Amino acid sequence: MLVRGNMNARAKCPECGGAELFSTEVSSYGGYGPVLLPGLHSWMSYPNFEVVVCAGCGLTRFYAEEKARTKLSSTKQWKRSS
Repeated sequence: MLVRGNMNARAKCPECGGAELFSTEVSSYGGYGPVLLPGLHSWMSYPNFEVVVCAGCGLTRFYAEEKARTKLSSTKQWKRSS
């Protein structure tokens, strides 16, 4: 089982404490839907998400890959939350 992001340290679900976490990678490019990480892609190369789902309660988390996160402070499409 591959688990990265904030769930990696505990390898347990922060919602229910379950240990059955499953993950996969999906593109942030929506195809027919919206681009989910606007301004964080390169020319024709969209970053991936790691999606982690808890089998016990269904909590689902999306983690943007590091390459995309490094662009957050330099793009006008994202602003820091208070």
